[in-house]
Amino acid sequence: MRLTGAQIVTQVLLEQGCDTVFGYPGGQVLALYDALYQKRRQIRHIRTAHEQGAAHAADGYARATGKPGVVIATSGPGATNLVTGIATAYLDSVPMVAITGNVPCDRIGLDCFQEVDITGITIPITKHNFMVKDIRRLADTLREAFTIAKSGRPGPVLVDIPSDIQKTRWEYTPAGEAPMLPTKHAAAEQLEEAVRQLTAAQRPYISCGGGVIRAKAAPLVQELARRLDCGVGATLMGLSAMPGEDPRFLGMQGLHGHYAAAMAQREADLILVAGARFSDRAVGEHANFAPDAKILHIDIDAAELEKTMPVYLGIEGDIRDALERLLERIPQQSHPAWQQRLAQLKQQEAEQMPTQEGFHPAGIIRMLSDRAGDAYIATDVGEHQMWTAQHFSFRTPGSFLTSGGLGTMGFGMGAAIGAAIGTGKPTILITGDGSFRMNFNELATAVEQKLPLTILLLENHTLGMVRQSQTLYYKRRYAATDLGCSIDYPALAEACGAVGLRAESYAQLDQALTRAAHSKKPVLILCPVDPEQMVFPMLPPGGRVEDMLLAAPESAQKHHRKEKA
Repeated sequence: MRLTGAQIVTQVLLEQGCDTVFGYPGGQVLALYDALYQKRRQIRHIRTAHEQGAAHAADGYARATGKPGVVIATSGPGATNLVTGIATAYLDSVPMVAITGNVPCDRIGLDCFQEVDITGITIPITKHNFMVKDIRRLADTLREAFTIAKSGRPGPVLVDIPSDIQKTRWEYTPAGEAPMLPTKHAAAEQLEEAVRQLTAAQRPYISCGGGVIRAKAAPLVQELARRLDCGVGATLMGLSAMPGEDPRFLGMQGLHGHYAAAMAQREADLILVAGARFSDRAVGEHANFAPDAKILHIDIDAAELEKTMPVYLGIEGDIRDALERLLERIPQQSHPAWQQRLAQLKQQEAEQMPTQEGFHPAGIIRMLSDRAGDAYIATDVGEHQMWTAQHFSFRTPGSFLTSGGLGTMGFGMGAAIGAAIGTGKPTILITGDGSFRMNFNELATAVEQKLPLTILLLENHTLGMVRQSQTLYYKRRYAATDLGCSIDYPALAEACGAVGLRAESYAQLDQALTRAAHSKKPVLILCPVDPEQMVFPMLPPGGRVEDMLLAAPESAQKHHRKEKA
């Protein structure tokens, strides 16, 4: 049958099992939006307040559902507003298809109104991108985009469609869902060597990355940890792969990671790194990382093997397949002395961390963790993100949505919306006042969609993570970090049609969470916190594990006491 290019787009979306798209209309996608209107009973379109919010929502939808998120924007500023969201998805390996409009083919390159070279702009932050100048290639190009986005190491793909292509008619031939490219399987001889090393180790440790979550391999990691009788840690992106209450789980590792996880890596004689990429935030100074350990690294992307860190054995392959084959070959191990040492490290961490007095962010997060059930947890970026990573006990693999690679403030609101829409489950956004200011306009989107969304806003009137570094390393010269304008966030929530609450104690927070759980509207809960409350542990820049700060240095504490006096 002959259809317009715009109608072909909607037909291909339906082929790919896409029932939800996020976006914002504009002149160069009018034909596409008209086609979406005609398919409105089959494809749900979520118009956000801003294109960046739409990109983050598509990202959150993809993380929560495992399906590629789809986002649509017009040319020019509409397309460029997607860039941060696309880059966020790229660095966190999230499958996404971004569809943009552009000026007609014969006007490209003439600096027309709202023309921009979005394919050129996004080359470094997409797995691939396309500009469709031939209507005959439109359907297959879109199918290829979905294949690329979800195959191998997932990531975003952009398809730029000039407006005349959207209006041109061509024969549409239906097809099924685009296949994934064949998966690379780990070499048998490499797995045999891995088995030899894993069974010979006396102090084994598993480091989980985001690849474990993407591959839905968390149950395999949990079984391997039991089989090896080892300690387990996670990067920020790997959190939720292990249940927080599992006695073998030592917590997050890295810049603001747990002391026990850091020391266990330091003392391990073998580390299996599963689906992680040795980010500087995850391992600190590379030269000082695990000096006594043989490192085995499994990753689906060969480019990550030995990119930043030399390893004993780099294994390219699908992590789920590799773990299944390892489990077939590894008998039950027992390391009582190592387990005793790991328990000792956890006890030392508990004893050395400073006492948290009053209405403290750590206590707030722990109370929320106890009450959250099976909700998805999204964060923005800042101190609240690290407090969440440290103190929230995740139960379900894939339930934690955060920006790890790019560290995008403003990510959380859109991501929470996408997760709630994609799953229908309660979703909780943990954010700070600095991050919330970035994209709080999406609160109106959440209200419009009647989403089961709770926003826990930690308000300290500052850009806390930056301020912490200024406190520790720049003699408290707070350049541009204090937020001078005081916003009444509960009133702002009410103005958007949500419920706005304030909690200044654990008792009030308990009541607010109960009310949120029964609300038919999105709920914002404001929790005022002291700007002097900082995130520890912390690895100082260029520092070793032995240099990890468990509390603010005495010099910073003295300065604070002097100021208060």
